[in-house]
Amino acid sequence: MAYKKLFASWAGFAAIFSSGLAHAEYAWNFPEPVTPLALDTLHVHNEFMLISIAIFLVVLAIMIYSIFTHRKSKGHQPANFTGPSTKSQVLWTLVPFAMLLFIDFVVMGIPAYHSVVMMEDTKTDADMVLKVTGSQWKWQYEYPAEGIKFVSTLTTPEAQIYNKEAKGEHYLLDVDNHVVLPVNKKVRILLTSTDVIHTWWVPQFGAKRDAIPGFMRETWARIEKPGIYRGQCAELCGKGHGFMPIVVEAVSEADYKVWVAQQKAKQESAAASAEKQWSKDDLMKQGAEVYAKQCVVCHQANGQGLPPTFPALAGSKLINGPMLDAGGRLVKDGHLDRVMNGKPGTAMQAFKNTLSDAEIAAVVTFERNSFGNKMGDMVQPAQAKALR
Repeated sequence: MAYKKLFASWAGFAAIFSSGLAHAEYAWNFPEPVTPLALDTLHVHNEFMLISIAIFLVVLAIMIYSIFTHRKSKGHQPANFTGPSTKSQVLWTLVPFAMLLFIDFVVMGIPAYHSVVMMEDTKTDADMVLKVTGSQWKWQYEYPAEGIKFVSTLTTPEAQIYNKEAKGEHYLLDVDNHVVLPVNKKVRILLTSTDVIHTWWVPQFGAKRDAIPGFMRETWARIEKPGIYRGQCAELCGKGHGFMPIVVEAVSEADYKVWVAQQKAKQESAAASAEKQWSKDDLMKQGAEVYAKQCVVCHQANGQGLPPTFPALAGSKLINGPMLDAGGRLVKDGHLDRVMNGKPGTAMQAFKNTLSDAEIAAVVTFERNSFGNKMGDMVQPAQAKALR
């Protein structure tokens, strides 16, 4: 019976890995390096691996030789192991030790030191700055010199996540807003976080740096080949850790300038939208989109949440309570205040720095009129703008 269960288990594993359910990519080496950091890291890795394999083979050969040459059938007797006492024993102890020190501090140490110095040289000849802010569970990107800011969130449909349809080509590795960077430009990357520790990691860049709340950390990249490069958060940061992909699109300098112009026009359009009067239907439609991108991972598609960490919105006293007082001011810890300013000590973050006025107004209106909530009121983008 035990053998049958074991056979069934192995058969199950074989079926899984031979089917389309297994999407892991297997390779003998690192992904193709596209930055100087990644190329240097690959060279150091390969050198260390060759040295380690050579040491392993030499030690294994000596071990096998000793076992077969000094075996009992040849009349050899067990030795009484003591510390080195004769000159030859001391020599055979010190020589390998000195060789290992040389390999560690010179043969391996100098390339490793060069790599570390290279990784930390973030400011020399930097052509531009990219600020990356991690939060549960998405990335916010800022281009300070260009005045561009946007949030990048997962676009994998829930139907794929919950196995209701086939996985896409870039399952859990696609986002709505790509980071666009010019090739052959040194990009100084600043990293921080609004809540817990996240890690910004794109394997083909050779850069992997923690984003820590309250600190500004640095790394850099000079992408030498146009293309789309994907990565993920590499620090276990909570329930949505697996839903924080990174997509960087490397383009020519001319295409980058075109993209910058498009982003500025998009931001100007978003700012202008705060001045117009929105209909409730438009707010509800926009709010549903914002909720799906920003809120659904915690509060769920049906608004039931995952209490107690992520409270339900359906029937919530907060959602069904007042937002503004008689003077048009925010009710402290009311619905609109909670969305804009968050709640310290909880997973609820402040969205006023990541969402536009129109997006805040829309998602608040949507939540107050969905999931069985029937407040019937709405928030205009101009109100959100005035309350910042």
